[in-house]
Amino acid sequence: MGKNTAMAPDSATAQEPDRPMRGIAGGCLAGVRVVDLSRVLAGPYGTMILADHGADVIKIEPPGGDETRRWGPPFDTRSGGSSYFVGINRNKRAITLNLKEEPDKAKLLTLIEGADVLIENFKPGTMDGWGLGYETLSERFPGLIYCRISGFGDDGPYGGLSGYDAILQAMSGLMSINGTPESGPTKMGSPIVDLSTGLYSVIGILMAMLERTRSGRGQFIDMTLYDCALAMLHPQAANYLMSGKVPGPLGNTHPNLAPCDKYTTATGEIFVAIGNDGQFRKFAKAIGCPEMADDPLFAGNSERVANKQALFDYVQEILKDRDGGAICMELLKQSVPAGPVQTIDTSLADGHTAARDMVLEADGYRGIGTPIKFSRSQSSLRHLPPSQSQSQDDLENSKLWSDE
Repeated sequence: MGKNTAMAPDSATAQEPDRPMRGIAGGCLAGVRVVDLSRVLAGPYGTMILADHGADVIKIEPPGGDETRRWGPPFDTRSGGSSYFVGINRNKRAITLNLKEEPDKAKLLTLIEGADVLIENFKPGTMDGWGLGYETLSERFPGLIYCRISGFGDDGPYGGLSGYDAILQAMSGLMSINGTPESGPTKMGSPIVDLSTGLYSVIGILMAMLERTRSGRGQFIDMTLYDCALAMLHPQAANYLMSGKVPGPLGNTHPNLAPCDKYTTATGEIFVAIGNDGQFRKFAKAIGCPEMADDPLFAGNSERVANKQALFDYVQEILKDRDGGAICMELLKQSVPAGPVQTIDTSLADGHTAARDMVLEADGYRGIGTPIKFSRSQSSLRHLPPSQSQSQDDLENSKLWSDE
């Protein structure tokens, strides 16, 4: 891959479909090169996904580095990097370039020469001002896939303005449906807009790479935090578009289902999310109240939603003295959605987290593993999150762990 050419299958390394192999070195994206000019979260999160699966990601940082290197505490005692930076920048190499300077522009163009993808998140127009916009680069590199991540894009009433996760949570309506009636609109604890934009960007890049196998041409991908925030509004936006009723914060309940809530048990809090009448009947039997499924107030989902508070009070009274963990396991075995409400430390220490290889540990590095798992192509930890390299020599001398 690379050299701005269309992808082609490698018949020499293809495996027969009836002979699956695990752990093939390199990953699905081995041979793909990504020039990553993005900073902070959405772009770096997306490029880490690509890097985990074998892409050679070259992180281009401005003088002073990606600002998230200083977003702490906590800081890594060895490298000095913040947990925020370390958590989204593994498996990358790094170089510092000042794109306002002609010599560094020339170095960037050299890197793009061998690249499949360029991703950046400057304000719209910035790269054009440096003579590095898509229209210019595509003439020289027709196979280049150019992904721009911005707050709002370059048109519309907010075109060209800067975007930030928390602000987009507010502007998109995400905050308005999070929290409780008492708290009012509440920011989500995870930067969901940035993370979803990184995910959508990876999807777009892979789609463009697939299309390139047919056309032989790259293209421009216009990703915005605004669009991705709106795309995360299901089902509340769908409810509004059909009913005309403006949704508000519901706390732990669901606008379309009941019971769907958090309950206190003798051993801690649990969450139950019933999706159909069959599950509700199993749930009622499991908690020792099979007659509840025949109560006219609760027999169907529409009735349960209409009588949500009465149902919650009824179930809470039953569960308050029960073993929540045992109930959850019994319900899950019957395909009824339920689970304990865990904290971050307990979820990461869960035996299933270990079984799924979702915490990576190597050479002092600890991070969340990739959720994308293939039967043959293995992701791997090849690079520690990079230090802020200062020169082309630093970049060229950085090696994959597997090479050392």
